[in-house]
Amino acid sequence: MSERDADLQLVRRVQHGDKRAFELLVEKYQRRISRLLSRMIREPADVEDVAQEAFIKAYRALPGFRGESAFYTWLYRIAINTAKNHFAAQGRRAPTVVANDIEDQESGDDAVFLSDTATPDSVYQSKQVGLAVNRAIEQLPEDLRTAIVLRELEGLSYDEIAAAMNCPVGTVRSRIFRAREAIALELRPLLGTTDEKRW
Repeated sequence: MSERDADLQLVRRVQHGDKRAFELLVEKYQRRISRLLSRMIREPADVEDVAQEAFIKAYRALPGFRGESAFYTWLYRIAINTAKNHFAAQGRRAPTVVANDIEDQESGDDAVFLSDTATPDSVYQSKQVGLAVNRAIEQLPEDLRTAIVLRELEGLSYDEIAAAMNCPVGTVRSRIFRAREAIALELRPLLGTTDEKRW
């Protein structure tokens, strides 16, 4: 049974009044949703609040879920919209944080720090690249930022991103291309690449 089919079975159980089935879906996707939101929201308490609100909205909307997209794609769309609403209510734009966060490095998620051959120079260079990527992503318009986070950090396919962002696949491809170009522009001085070469 595929993951999509397993999720659909749980959804059908929820739609028939089985609250434990929804708890299973929350347990399965809570970490992924929190990780997605932490790329958009800096305050851990806000991440937790927005994640909880997204799951509440999903629970309330589940009676109308028809299975046209994968459950997690549908859930991601709800989480993204909930984050947008969170920032709109505060009158500010969503910031983004990516892979080379200090917390990631301290928890050992950064491969550079796990390498026996890492030199102080390579560690410093890697950190500078990470900071440049962070800056570039933070400066992206919200639609480009969301697309690149879903693709590069969450590993969603173009079709899944299109479903999550409620737009055509061609628009997703364009947004990701433009986001990558903006990131490349920020990285060129650090990597010593020319305008003709992206990385």
